[in-house]
Amino acid sequence: MTRLRPGDWLMIAAGLAATVATTAAQWGRTAPTLAQVRLDGRIVAEIPLNGTHRVAIAGALAAQGETVIEVEPGRARVAADPGPRQYCVHQGWLTRAGAVAVCAPSHISLQLAGPDSAQDTVAF
Repeated sequence: MTRLRPGDWLMIAAGLAATVATTAAQWGRTAPTLAQVRLDGRIVAEIPLNGTHRVAIAGALAAQGETVIEVEPGRARVAADPGPRQYCVHQGWLTRAGAVAVCAPSHISLQLAGPDSAQDTVAF
């Protein structure tokens, strides 16, 4: 403690302030209200997150099967995809506004949107 200089204390205080600010910003978000399904960057389905839904989308790998999106109150996930590695399926349930699951081989993405989420376009 005796080797810390005034500039060191300033850096420690700035790091703590940044940590508190980012934590508050992440926890202060509102719950998502809508699941948006995109195919090749275009929105093909908007599903409200207030009920239970199951939607099948034919993507780029339609010959091998459809991508299945499941929605439950407050959350959504990619339940099945014909892609070889299943990364979007393994991502599990999305619960935060702005969260995205991308099924790249199928050219399909799932994004949760809320009142305060920025509308971002996922391009392939």
